[in-house]
Amino acid sequence: MNEHVRPFAVAAAVVALVGLSACGSGGSGSGATAQAPTTLAGGPELEKFDPCAFFQSAELTSWGLPAQGEEFAPVSFEPGCRWQGQQMSLTFQKNVDETVASYEKGGNWERYDKKTISGRSAAVANVPGGGSTGGCNVLVDAGGGVTIYGVSGRLADSVDACGEAEKIVSQSASRLPE
Repeated sequence: MNEHVRPFAVAAAVVALVGLSACGSGGSGSGATAQAPTTLAGGPELEKFDPCAFFQSAELTSWGLPAQGEEFAPVSFEPGCRWQGQQMSLTFQKNVDETVASYEKGGNWERYDKKTISGRSAAVANVPGGGSTGGCNVLVDAGGGVTIYGVSGRLADSVDACGEAEKIVSQSASRLPE
């Protein structure tokens, strides 16, 4: 039973740490309070962007995921969606106040490998203990903020989470808002 629970705990920890890092990094450094409008850092492109409507049904099913996702927003400033398949789950969120660079400084990462994907600043990231099969995030700058792709295996060692996340990003990042 422990091997069935571990990926969900890791995925929850990944999401929580990504969210907490957004709180701690402060984004603009302007002294703005939590009630300040989110348009200070993020552009209108990302504000209007709907993570739940981003993927095409054929893409999702080709990755072993259902065509319909469910809203997923463990923290209010990172709204998104989650799709749960037999082998893995995918979360896709946005944050209009952060970037790939600010997450690097404000996060608690075991791995934070910066890259360029589809001409955009990106990073492959794991929280401590996440490993390549327990859960992996790929952060991609988009529309003045950042999008966060998260993949975790449904069972221990059921999927190479970072490999799957990078594949999904490489197939879809070119459609993200500029």
